Amino acid sequence: MTVPPEPSGADGAPQQLPGCARHPDRPTGLRCTRCERPACPECLREASVGYQCVDCVNEGRRGAREAVTVAGARLSRKPVVVPALILINVAFFLATAVQAGSATANHSSALFADFSLYPLLTAGGQWWRLLSSGFLHIGLIHLAMNMLALWVLGRDLEMVLGKLRFGAVYLLSLLGGSTAVFLFGELLRPVAGASGAVYGLMGGIAIVALRTKLSLRPVLIVIALNLVVSVTIPGISLLGHVGGLVIGVAATAALVYAPRGRRNAVQAGVLIALLLVLVAMLVTRDLQFGALNCWGSGIETRCGIRP
Repeated sequence: MTVPPEPSGADGAPQQLPGCARHPDRPTGLRCTRCERPACPECLREASVGYQCVDCVNEGRRGAREAVTVAGARLSRKPVVVPALILINVAFFLATAVQAGSATANHSSALFADFSLYPLLTAGGQWWRLLSSGFLHIGLIHLAMNMLALWVLGRDLEMVLGKLRFGAVYLLSLLGGSTAVFLFGELLRPVAGASGAVYGLMGGIAIVALRTKLSLRPVLIVIALNLVVSVTIPGISLLGHVGGLVIGVAATAALVYAPRGRRNAVQAGVLIALLLVLVAMLVTRDLQFGALNCWGSGIETRCGIRP
């Protein structure tokens, strides 16, 4: 093994190596290929051509345009909102099951009675039912089906829309389903489940597939089959499904088709407009209930409902 001779100057004396730009006490014969400053091995990073110092690498990252999705969201590798929503739904189910002392008859619990969507009670001032009902489920099968759909559909949609946008679409879809039930559903029939929000995600996935020029056939088949199930199986709220689907489609379309130059303003404006439209519908229907004088004792008789 041989040792290379030390570099020498014109007079034959050993030449002093320059110190690292970031660590002057460390002599080095290496340099950054971008700024050509001396750099020790600790301060160099491999680049497409040669090695660059950490300062040049950081400067390049700041100047580079960050990759975003068609909705303007930063690229992410794993969902956050979807697992959180699943945990909330499971927590609500466990609470009702413990209260009722049964996982199959959890709808008999006091929590279920207080949080499920009764249109007449909602119009009586219990407005929280419009949202809380979307986190209740009747039995394990109902919970499992909705949570599986939420996981399968929600993961991809959250990656495209981003956390905040996805959360907005989910909640608006949930409220859209509840609004449809409040407007046209039976006054004293309770409705519960995340199906309205899940159908909103189905519509959202279809819009994203259309925007990105992917095949729509698989998504449309799934939506059609679920709508058929909603019509043919008794006890399923078709109104909630359709309401969530319509709002999910409208909200997602606003997010992925917004012009790039005014993307944030257009997206926020359309989402707020959808919320205001839903609120206006709810208020209008509530005034109709008031005109019927459906409060106090004997509400079934005064509202034309058979006891």
